[in-house]
Amino acid sequence: MSFHVGEALVGEGNEVAHIDLLIGDKSGPVGVAFASALATQSHGHSNLLAVLEPNLVVKPATVMITKVTIKGAKQAVQMFGPAQRAVADAVADCVKSGAIPKDQADKLCIVCGVFIHWEAADDQKIYQYNYEATKLSIERAMKDEPSATEMLAKKDTSSHPFFKKS
Repeated sequence: MSFHVGEALVGEGNEVAHIDLLIGDKSGPVGVAFASALATQSHGHSNLLAVLEPNLVVKPATVMITKVTIKGAKQAVQMFGPAQRAVADAVADCVKSGAIPKDQADKLCIVCGVFIHWEAADDQKIYQYNYEATKLSIERAMKDEPSATEMLAKKDTSSHPFFKKS
């Protein structure tokens, strides 16, 4: 498989974290998406690298893309602060745990879509929820979860938190 796909929703309220991500080889389609995301910036959509601190980028290299338009300095600081550190910590911890094989950390890259609600207020919750969602997304992606069998088994009993079927 040329890449893996992960997704997770964690938390509640305005600090809820929803992560969508791709993990793949730098020379494949995820590598192309990674380079494109980092090189293509637009008003309200500042894509950034996940770093543990300035000058300490995580491996696999991870670009964070905004899933909503950043509408002000507060929201931008939340993206470039607690969300950025959360994603970086989750990537590093997945390498540490073996969810991402350490010997592949320089070969792979990650494109990580991050949602920061414009009314989010609690930076600690932003960090915690984004950390948990990113880690879960990576773990699921690397195991190709859910399987088609699991998805079909749960389809008719599943519920979406932001939409109720009538």
